Amino acid sequence: MKKSLFLGALIAMASLSFQSCEKLSTINENPNEPSHVDAGVLFTEGVRSSVNTSVNQSYLLGNCASQLAAKTLRAEVGQYSWNAFPNTWNQNYKSLGNLIEAERVAADAGNAQMEGAAKVMKSWVFSTLTLAYGDIPYSEAITGSTDANWFPAYDSQEEIITGTNGLLEELAAAVQLLDNGGSIDGDILFGGDAAKWKKLANALQLRLLMYISEQQDVSSQFAAIVTTESLMESNADNGVLTYTGNFPNEYPLVPLKQGDFDAVALSANAHAALDTFDDPRLYVYARPYNAGDIFNDPTVTPTYKGADNGSESCDKTGSRLGYAYYNYPNHNQAGSMAEGIIMTYAEQQFLLAEAAHNGWIIDDAATHHASAVEASMEYYGADFSMTSWTDFADFIANSGAGYDNSLNSIRQQKWLAMFFTGLDNYFEVRRWYTQENGNWANLPFISAPCSNTNGDALPMRFLYPGNEASLNPTNYFNAIDVMGGNTQNTKMWVVNQ
Repeated sequence: MKKSLFLGALIAMASLSFQSCEKLSTINENPNEPSHVDAGVLFTEGVRSSVNTSVNQSYLLGNCASQLAAKTLRAEVGQYSWNAFPNTWNQNYKSLGNLIEAERVAADAGNAQMEGAAKVMKSWVFSTLTLAYGDIPYSEAITGSTDANWFPAYDSQEEIITGTNGLLEELAAAVQLLDNGGSIDGDILFGGDAAKWKKLANALQLRLLMYISEQQDVSSQFAAIVTTESLMESNADNGVLTYTGNFPNEYPLVPLKQGDFDAVALSANAHAALDTFDDPRLYVYARPYNAGDIFNDPTVTPTYKGADNGSESCDKTGSRLGYAYYNYPNHNQAGSMAEGIIMTYAEQQFLLAEAAHNGWIIDDAATHHASAVEASMEYYGADFSMTSWTDFADFIANSGAGYDNSLNSIRQQKWLAMFFTGLDNYFEVRRWYTQENGNWANLPFISAPCSNTNGDALPMRFLYPGNEASLNPTNYFNAIDVMGGNTQNTKMWVVNQ
């Protein structure tokens, strides 16, 4: 009897609580606060946060994993002691929440161009995630608050990229949407220019096709885009975010503390390549090793040095990264800070050069290669007066940087041109390394890091974040089963040879 009375009291209290909550909810509603968030507001934040994440992961991971830069402190990236790098996972999925919701709101409103631009950004962020980790939550990820799925399945990388509603299909669909009406509100990347969003969508398709080209024949699909779709025509079409210098549109590295700036330097391999070619990008990518002395006495002759990739027992003394990337105490400052790069015209031209080299398109590989190098020089503001070259024509003809009928001539210049391009500089090095069956000798511009902990082998992926085991255990362990493990050496589909 007592037990029945107790349960009855609990039920009554619960009923009162629910009624009270409903009343409080009604009372707490702010009639002056909109209940609907505009797609443009979501899109602005999604673009900003995803590009900021890309800049940060390029500084700490991509540049160093690709050996354009070297970690001088906390050297786990260079010594190949990799982990989940959870910020890459967490921050990208957080950005996807805004981008996917912007896409949904735009679709509901019949704003085709807004929907298309959101698809482009969504596809770029998902491509970063799957190329970094392999199989990931995709089709069931970020489904929205109305039908939230707290335990999304992991899709296979092959399906994510090439399947129905996969990244290639989504980018192609975005191109079609961008040809229709509407407006791209809150567009801090291209100022609402749908034509530029189309060019970026097509260029991103070429990038993905090149990444998967070892797994399937993409030549006809690649050629079809080149011959029928609009592509970037110059640096004016670059997919880059220009920062205003004021919060929240401030270059992400500016707020970092001095110790973070000390943690990354130009790599020895990048310095060697730039110095050998007498390449003016050296003076953009790095500040002088004696920058502090120059700040105190401008007549001091600048010197440059690269740090070794590898463990902290290697030579970690090198030039800090260029003036445009952060303001360092007692160093000169750049007139303007760097931009956040999604993809550049230079990268697109290198893709076309490689496609021409492979015979996929009937174009001249040397012409595309020279166009790519020149675009990179122009984008980074290279100054030939600081070199022995008269101009770009002199440089490309006589420095040894031109196309010499080999893939490595394209690879090396593309590598140098992808400074601060998210994780894609690492993805490209991984593709070349895999193509050469792990033989560093066949990639003469980079090398196995000194004192690395992975038997000289380049890691193939990032580990899944550990909290996935508790947040989404069934799908997490199933993904590990399918992938064949959760280690940095587990091969994913795009590198599974």
